[in-house]
Amino acid sequence: MSSMTEPAFHPSKGGGRLLAVSDLHVGIADNRPVADRLHPSSDEDWLIVAGDVAEQAEEVERALELLAGRFAHVVWTPGNHELWTVDKDPVRLRGHARYEHLVQVCRELGVTTPEDPYPRWRGTDGEVAVAPVFLLYDYSFRVPGTSTKEESLARAHEAGIVCTDEYLLHPDPYPTRDDWCRARVALTERRLAEHDPEVPLVIAGHWPLLREPTSVMWYPEFAQWCGTELTADWHLRFNVAAVVYGHLHIPRTTWHDGVRFEEVSIGYPREWRKRGHPRGLLRQILPYEGQPPAAARGGAS
Repeated sequence: MSSMTEPAFHPSKGGGRLLAVSDLHVGIADNRPVADRLHPSSDEDWLIVAGDVAEQAEEVERALELLAGRFAHVVWTPGNHELWTVDKDPVRLRGHARYEHLVQVCRELGVTTPEDPYPRWRGTDGEVAVAPVFLLYDYSFRVPGTSTKEESLARAHEAGIVCTDEYLLHPDPYPTRDDWCRARVALTERRLAEHDPEVPLVIAGHWPLLREPTSVMWYPEFAQWCGTELTADWHLRFNVAAVVYGHLHIPRTTWHDGVRFEEVSIGYPREWRKRGHPRGLLRQILPYEGQPPAAARGGAS
């Protein structure tokens, strides 16, 4: 965990909503008005921002400052784009140092990060702990028919489907991104195991905990940049009320082993112009107003 002093957070009063969004990409001009339209419906609404706010640190700060001024509380976890070191960004930090810089920015804004105590949100059905998690990926969601990271990456290069992370997301001081991922998974797993099992968790991260959600992507080669097999049983091992994630730009609800998974991304203009925002810009995580499918296993809506 970060060596920075941990701030104290107070539980919600109850009566509001726990909302979520990801992949705002406000560095793209046409996405900025979309982010500007995000508003609570009451002064008790909380917002989870599950990564990919922007690439430049100043744009991330500006967007989170706007949202923190509107919502009762904001919870953030980074996506891959926040961790890129791009030429036009005055903040030249790389890897873990860049992440810690963003954590400090969030703390100055009163925004919860993966390095902070899990804040308690109280709704009509009781209390949950909101657990932002920063996990990355370890290339274990390999291209079908491949058995090693190197073979899977080679197949992606042959297909011309290569994540920009390979060039802009530096793992310093870790040797590789998968080493950084394994360190983050171990740290996060310990924290989740230490959490009071009587208080349900809403786990919120940028990358999906399971490989299954990636099965609907147009380019299966991209799945290796989408998570790790190390988290495949977390929704079963821990008392999880819901899982929130983004990254895939495929907003939907799925159920896995009776647990609800919410992909909450806005995505790029070419994507949301085509599909619109049929479920609104913000996804309501709690109170949950829908009904699980009869089997509550693997169904999507």
